[in-house]
Amino acid sequence: MSAMPTISRLTVGLAPPEQSGSSFIDAIKAGKPVVSAIHPATLAGEQIVQVSDFSLWYGKSQALYGVTMGYPKNKVTAMIGPSGCGKSTQLRSINRLNDLIEGVRVSGKMTLSGDDVYSPQTDVITLRKRLGMVFQKSNPFPMSIFDNVVYGLRIDGERRKSVLADACEAALRSAALWDEAKDRLKNSAMSLSGGQQQRLCIARAIAAEPEVLLMDEPCSALDPIATLKIEEFIRSIAGRITVVIVTHNMQQAARVSDFTAFMYLGRLVEYGPTADIFQNPILAETESYVTGRFG
Repeated sequence: MSAMPTISRLTVGLAPPEQSGSSFIDAIKAGKPVVSAIHPATLAGEQIVQVSDFSLWYGKSQALYGVTMGYPKNKVTAMIGPSGCGKSTQLRSINRLNDLIEGVRVSGKMTLSGDDVYSPQTDVITLRKRLGMVFQKSNPFPMSIFDNVVYGLRIDGERRKSVLADACEAALRSAALWDEAKDRLKNSAMSLSGGQQQRLCIARAIAAEPEVLLMDEPCSALDPIATLKIEEFIRSIAGRITVVIVTHNMQQAARVSDFTAFMYLGRLVEYGPTADIFQNPILAETESYVTGRFG
């Protein structure tokens, strides 16, 4: 596995005096170089996705600036920050969805289980099969509930009915949808409610057992009860699937994640265990953001 860059003393301790408090954000706004405050705990254990000095441009507009971080394996990492701060761009960079946007270019390095995500030799279709994706708005396919869940397996060539049936049940159970859908698996997915459709999309994303599940604001369009069920799902799979979730909801990040990364204007500001980010952050600006006084 590719080694991460050497982490400096400043990165894992207190930020330099000239970057503390509001001056840190002021430096970002002024386009000055800053050093991310990365807690040592994020460097412990295996990191399934590693990001090294990663930058991204949409044409002439830069969206990410030299992001360096690792996503711990089989943990839940939340990406927080104001709208337009780069957190969704960072998430979509992992499965190269940004490639679909004209004029996108990147620099730096990103690896998945040691494999270079942006290598010219990387097969993007194969890469995306290793990464489940759940979008802000549910997007069930116009087919039955069963066919939705096993779609990825069939694309991979699986035809055994027993395997498909078992995978469908396991995925729907994980997404807390089995009891509601087991008697209508042949019905159209469009017959489900909005919250059920989102859980169906989650079941579809995990049926093929991805290495990482990427979730981009998965609860933003849902009611509190549907949101609770998805949060329960995230916690239920913690420890066996790596989850990266983008959320504007500070309470949600605090409830479901093991680690939290705070981003602002395309920069990684602070990254650490969720409890520390919310209760004992290194930077005053992080505290201001998570308590609602900034952003």
